[in-house]
Amino acid sequence: MTTDTEVDPAAGDGHHPPRPRKRRRLPLIVEILLALAAVALVQTFLVKPFGVPSQSMEQTLKIGDRIVVNRLDDTVNRGDIIVFGHGDTWQTSKRAPDSNLVKRIVRTFGDITGMGPSNTNYTVKRVIGLPGDKVSCCSPDGKVLVNGLPRTEPYVYEDLPFVAGSCEDSANASPRCFGTITVPAHSYLVLGDHRSQSADSVIACRSSTSASGCAKFVDEDRIVGPVVFRLWPLGSFGTID
Repeated sequence: MTTDTEVDPAAGDGHHPPRPRKRRRLPLIVEILLALAAVALVQTFLVKPFGVPSQSMEQTLKIGDRIVVNRLDDTVNRGDIIVFGHGDTWQTSKRAPDSNLVKRIVRTFGDITGMGPSNTNYTVKRVIGLPGDKVSCCSPDGKVLVNGLPRTEPYVYEDLPFVAGSCEDSANASPRCFGTITVPAHSYLVLGDHRSQSADSVIACRSSTSASGCAKFVDEDRIVGPVVFRLWPLGSFGTID
């Protein structure tokens, strides 16, 4: 008397090799969500790419350059190039909400991936003043002073006009001049390397011997990190001084 025995095709029957089991593939939408989550984690905790939107950091950084910020480094040193986030002004953290649903979705996608517009504006500048520093301009030869000492800045491009001795003349101060600014606690004073084309911390203080209430600062909580690398263009690929 014989009995029929069911054979699992995947296990084989002793005479034929087992058939490989098919791996179940995740639905496409799940794969996309996992990929976006991975990108978001990397950009939140490790590194984040940015595009340079303006000419304010020329010739160090040019419009269209793709740069990388180190999010693991929370130290800020004088002379560092940093990226910081803000809203429609430096004093706000997010841009005003858009009434258009599609634009809101695009902004959220940009927040996650770092590509395209986002709910935060990002600006790149060079740190000149640390918390407690006193910053002014100019020295007799036209240099920025930090705590009374002139800074050597070989990266400055197309600076504003300067006439020696004019910074002491409130009526005829050169466009480069600005009075002494004390950087508040937990804040930083930043300037663009392309001084004549930079909307930076002291843009409203220029051409004056006074600096009362005119400066704007970067809050330490809004700093994304220091710029450490340039990805694009390939001809300039590498670290940034």
